[in-house]
Amino acid sequence: MSTFDPDALECLAAILEEGGFERAAQRLSITQSAVSQRLRSLEAQVGTVLVVRSRPLKATTAGQLLLKHAKMMRLLRADLEKDLQELAPLAAQGQRDEDRVSIAINADSIATWALQALAPLVQGGLPLEIIHDDQDFTHDWLREGKVLGCVTSLGQPLRGCRVEPLGAMDYVAVASPGFVQERAPDGLTRHNFHRLPFLTFNRKDDLQRDFVARAFGLSQVTLRQCYVPSSEGQVRASLMGWGISVVPQLLVAGLLEQGELVQLARQHPYPVHLYWHCWNLPSGVLDQISAALRSGAGGALRP
Repeated sequence: MSTFDPDALECLAAILEEGGFERAAQRLSITQSAVSQRLRSLEAQVGTVLVVRSRPLKATTAGQLLLKHAKMMRLLRADLEKDLQELAPLAAQGQRDEDRVSIAINADSIATWALQALAPLVQGGLPLEIIHDDQDFTHDWLREGKVLGCVTSLGQPLRGCRVEPLGAMDYVAVASPGFVQERAPDGLTRHNFHRLPFLTFNRKDDLQRDFVARAFGLSQVTLRQCYVPSSEGQVRASLMGWGISVVPQLLVAGLLEQGELVQLARQHPYPVHLYWHCWNLPSGVLDQISAALRSGAGGALRP
């Protein structure tokens, strides 16, 4: 089997992660011409195209495999750095941008419990990169080899990966008191939901539709939606009377207690079960991340 040049692999990763040759050159502190040359050399060695020059750039199937290999090399380096740091604290200083360990976490977990869980690792020097997406789609980042692990609502394990349940995050529908008084004095019902605006993370987010469908026993739901791509932003928009948000109870518990938000459809709890998936590799760094997320979820989520 061919041995691939680590610099060429990192060049490929930089092109795909940064979304272009110019930004990859800036990240690697080399010329754009050198980036193109390294990619051509790697493509010649593999014998096929690795990057589709589209907008945005996309990896071919072979490119995705080599990107995953590059991230495995990063994980090995991170494990080595960790071991060297324990042996000689001064020997493992000065980590590079290409040493980042990437994981994907759903936005609601980032907004509530996950950052606190990972804080000791980052404070200890782990060069962590967190990719955020909807909980139904973080799984795709792992499937494509772009991250080492992901927090997702999907429990089906991927080939070569291990999975463990983290717990259930309870969601509630909330709106400002003024909005409820003016637009929904009888609360959220099966007769008025289609007239009320809902705040949604993005066009991939089906959480609000699923909440309404489950609450009122409907097979198909159409909502008026306003897109706010941030969990905290949705809460702020709800406070300003934009509409109804379906958000983690963890995120709005204090605002509900203070009366700044009102819970709608209180009799219809909506739990979302979360899982941690990661590559099934012997790695001290992955073990640390897994343990941190397991512990953080254990203290924040419902078993």
